[in-house]
Amino acid sequence: MQLRLDAADRLVELVEERRGPVVAEEAARRLFALRQAPVALARSLLAEVVETDARLAWNGDSVALARPLGVDLLLEDATYVVVDLETTGLRPGSSQICEIGAVKIVGFEIVDEFETLVDPGTPLGATITAITGLTDRQLRGAPHAPVAVQRFMRFAGDGVLVAHNARFDLAFLDRETERLTGSRLAAPVVDTVALARRLLAGRVPRASLAQLSYFFGTSVQPCHRALPEAQATAEVLLALIGLAQERGARTVAELVALSATRTRRVFDKRHLAFGAPPRPGVYRFYDRNDQLLYVGRARDLRARLRSYFRSDRQRPAVEAALAAVERIEWHVLGSELEAALEELRVIRELRPPANARVARPERYVWLRKRGDGVCSSSQESPVGPIRSRRRAQLAARALHADELARPSLALPRLRRRLAELADARRYEDAARLRDRLYALERVCSELERMTRLRALQRCIVAPAAEPGHARAFFVAGGRVAAERALPPGGGAHLEIEAGLAACRHALVSDTAVDLDELLLVGTFLRRPGAELQIVPLERDAIIAAMARCQTPVSKRNRTTGPTPTALPPAGESLF
Repeated sequence: MQLRLDAADRLVELVEERRGPVVAEEAARRLFALRQAPVALARSLLAEVVETDARLAWNGDSVALARPLGVDLLLEDATYVVVDLETTGLRPGSSQICEIGAVKIVGFEIVDEFETLVDPGTPLGATITAITGLTDRQLRGAPHAPVAVQRFMRFAGDGVLVAHNARFDLAFLDRETERLTGSRLAAPVVDTVALARRLLAGRVPRASLAQLSYFFGTSVQPCHRALPEAQATAEVLLALIGLAQERGARTVAELVALSATRTRRVFDKRHLAFGAPPRPGVYRFYDRNDQLLYVGRARDLRARLRSYFRSDRQRPAVEAALAAVERIEWHVLGSELEAALEELRVIRELRPPANARVARPERYVWLRKRGDGVCSSSQESPVGPIRSRRRAQLAARALHADELARPSLALPRLRRRLAELADARRYEDAARLRDRLYALERVCSELERMTRLRALQRCIVAPAAEPGHARAFFVAGGRVAAERALPPGGGAHLEIEAGLAACRHALVSDTAVDLDELLLVGTFLRRPGAELQIVPLERDAIIAAMARCQTPVSKRNRTTGPTPTALPPAGESLF
């Protein structure tokens, strides 16, 4: 089921990208990775996806976006079904429906009502019982959710669905209808919360049902039971429709548009991501003056770029970049590791304004002796580097000069002192020491991790963007000593020897450790993707890893089991 929903989303994006209908053969090739797809086969493959998604429709032998529901249906001619649910919790995946109430409106008059308890199959819990007044005994013997939702759907028919905070109620109903029919509800939906916010802006402090019921003076007061809340929502809806008509709304489609959440402005720029492939790579945002705004990496360029224009707001710096972006460029690479290293290096060189959160080496500090104490300094020393200046300052205040060589030895002393201060009720002193102790623990953990990474000698072999090639990352001497492209055939031997020579040079070089690259590589070593092969710095092991990278993952798993990862010798640990 989830695969079909994902295919529908991809098909909608393809139609939007082409700005019109897409012939069935091309749609099938794109969705199912087929070389050829005759029209009959393409239609049969796409039939279930198109016919179970209200956003799509057939246009001859092409797939197009469906015409909006209710586009010509006048407000006075529509049938409205106002629904409210009581549930055991807030999440459709883990919570269940325990009551359904609904009201049917025809000709702007309430003509029918629907109410049923639902057996959730789990205890309600004291909080839900206190809020709704429902008990497990009342629900015992009531129909289960599939039966209750089927009865509600028969009651609703083809009516326009209305709910207060429709996103919540429809999430539960969609979950059940997907189980029953394999598709979501296709009816137009009016959300009275969004509609009230649009039509009553500045006239009510909140758009809660209780507030709106008081504002309009409804005859039924909401009381956390499904049918009374549906009745109150129905009266609120009729009042809001009157206000919408005063603004010129005539059809259900116009009412739905008024109640829809306002689209983010950047949604109109989603065409900038059209054409991005589902492959790893690095992308860049440019403004209208071709100034670089932001650099990012992705395991799947298509999914990552489109998420910017469909998801919630990003952090402020990225949101500002999205507001100004006029062009997006992407560079396809062979693996997420290669993309991550490329992203880091581009940010270092070009310093895009929206990447301000990326750590900068010139801000790193070290711990040094100063008299009988310890201080943080920008001058290099054996203890560091530490990326957080504030954390280094707090850790320095916790250390004595004779503890600097091994800061972790100070932790037991500090913990004992913290307990003494707490017992003496010197809470302010204890709080200050607690912050210093926490900072020192973090610093010790980072230093231990860096020590292990500096001693690491490994080769990471990953796929390359060019078919049949691989890419090797040689890690030694506390840095990525070399990156070599490994072509098929004998040329790979020369590249491997060059990489091994660079590693030997790095081990005896006094060049400073590249902390950012080292920590970045460390994250991939801790949780390597299926495409990565981690092997010792040995030519034969690297050649074998290269051969595995050139074999498709599905075939490799089928013939040889999980991809082997070279582990450290006994007694050695990566992390």
